[in-house]
Amino acid sequence: MSKITINALIDGGSATAGPPLGPSLAPMGVNIGEVINKINEATKEFKGMKLPVKVIVDKNTKTFEIEVGSPPTSELIKKAAGIQKGKKDKTQEVGNITLEKVIEIARKKKTKVLGKSLKSATKEVLGSCISLGLNCNGKNPKKVTEEIDKGEHDSLFGGE
Repeated sequence: MSKITINALIDGGSATAGPPLGPSLAPMGVNIGEVINKINEATKEFKGMKLPVKVIVDKNTKTFEIEVGSPPTSELIKKAAGIQKGKKDKTQEVGNITLEKVIEIARKKKTKVLGKSLKSATKEVLGSCISLGLNCNGKNPKKVTEEIDKGEHDSLFGGE
């Protein structure tokens, strides 16, 4: 088999020839600058977010293809909430996010999360908000999850 896959977590739109990509690509004989440029072009809309990238290199022909994965849920949440980092300790609150933004993230991640419905995917995203130290609609995300279970936000889920 002549194809080798290199997996890396990169900063969207800001990949460089340094680690983690450069040292992995150097022995492959591909044009590293070309690979980096293609990755940065494909990930520019995710600038400032970490996301997984696969570089599949054919060792025989020295050709490559790139697959850009979906950013981690926590990165989407941080971007939507306008924060750089999550909480440093268990009691710290670092910000707030609207339920509408949480549902938007859940829609993007629906195929990648365990929950089969939009409601269950939303509750998973709310769980990540807890970990990051974010409130949702000014409340603890656990409270918002209870409200979803009671049907209080059904209008936001479009009958799903």
